[in-house]
Parts: sequence; structure tokens; C-alpha cells
Amino acid sequence: MNHYDFQDQVAVITGGAKGIGMSIARRLAESGARVVIWDRHPTAPEETLGNERGHAVLEVDVGDYRSVQRALDSTLKIGGGVDVLVNSAGVVGPDCPLWEYPLDQWERVQRVNLDGTFYACRAVVPEMIRRGYGRVLNIASIAGKEGNANGSAYSAAKAAVIAMTKSLGKELAGHDIAVNCITPAAAKTDLMLEMSEDYIAAVLAKIPRGRFVTVEEIAALSAWLCSRENSFTTGAAFDISGGRATY
Repeated sequence: MNHYDFQDQVAVITGGAKGIGMSIARRLAESGARVVIWDRHPTAPEETLGNERGHAVLEVDVGDYRSVQRALDSTLKIGGGVDVLVNSAGVVGPDCPLWEYPLDQWERVQRVNLDGTFYACRAVVPEMIRRGYGRVLNIASIAGKEGNANGSAYSAAKAAVIAMTKSLGKELAGHDIAVNCITPAAAKTDLMLEMSEDYIAAVLAKIPRGRFVTVEEIAALSAWLCSRENSFTTGAAFDISGGRATY
């Protein structure tokens, strides 16, 4: 395992109590970061990050800006600043044709995936500018590049996250703040519980590698993107789709 030095850094991971977010949180904690998880369903820090002291888990609804701002205030009291922000909180929503998509579910998917990413960036970035350093990583999806049939809400939200990443990366290019996103293929996480068996089979059939990506593989790519060694690349989307997309 490649090692990146996150000593004396504070990393905020939204949706870090499980799935991709939890894997990234563990990888950064193992590399020395003080991790603060923002999650709607928090668990005890030791359940996610081990018994090392200093980590924290806060109950946060990323789709509510007031909740995000309160979480930032608490995080600043815990660690004094934020060096790394990983936006991993997400929901898939139902799989059905666009013309049958429930309006409330469309709003839910956008609120968590898109608004939540925007809210966290809006709150945290000024702190990074103030401190003169930061790394922002947004977890998008291959669906945001290609679109998934019967997944219009999720695909649209993740496409917007990719575009927002590019915009913010350009806006912060004059600072030592890198903003990037990754576009994973499907991983076996709790998000799959929202998908039908037919939908899962259709997604898997599109991956040339013939398997789902692991959360550990996603965390490995994320660690570099969140590190000081990523000192030049910004506003980019990094593919980790097993060959499904090559652009």
C-alpha cells in the first residue's frame, strides 16, 4: 500500500460511516489524518476508525445547509481547520423511466448528491482559502459520464457534480487548493440495496473488467488525490470504472 503523509491534517468525510466514504476515512486515518465524519447515521468513531484518539463522527444532513454549517463549526472546535474535504454522501434513488420518476425521489436524489456536495464545498472552502491550503475530492459516478437507463436522477446529479468540480477547480487554481472528482463504476455498498437485481446485472454487464470495483481500490486513488503530492492536478475527473469509460 502506498503511503501518503496526512500527519497534522484534518479530513472531513461526508457519508463516512459506511461504504466508499468509510473506506476513504480509514485510509486517511491510517495515514495520520485526524478524521471527522459527517453522516446522517453516525456510528461511534472506534467502529469506523479504530481506537486511535482524536477522530470524531458528527450527525449531519448534508442536504440541509444549516446542518452543514453547524458541523463545520463543531469541526473547527475539534481540529482548528479543515485540510481535506471528501464529499461521499449519496443516494441512488429508484430505478424507473424518467417519465415515471417520483417527484419526491427526484428531489431527494438531487438534494443529497448535488446540493449536499455544493453545501459542503460552500461552507468549507472559505476556511481552506483562509488557511492557504486544501484538497477537495467529490465522489461522482460513471453514471455522470454515460447516464444509466432508469437512473436519470442519479445520473443527472453526478453529471452536475463533475461539472461543479471543474468550475470550482478553476476558481481555486490560484490557491494551493486542488479540487477533483472520481467517477467509479458500481461498488458493493449499501447503495446497492436501493437497486433491483436486474439493474445491478445491467450495470455489471457494462464493466469490461467483469467485476465491481472495491471500496479499497477507490480509497487508494482517493488518498493520492487528497494528498500534498497532488500539487498540480485540479478540476479533473478520474475514471475508476474498470474500462467502462475511457475519457
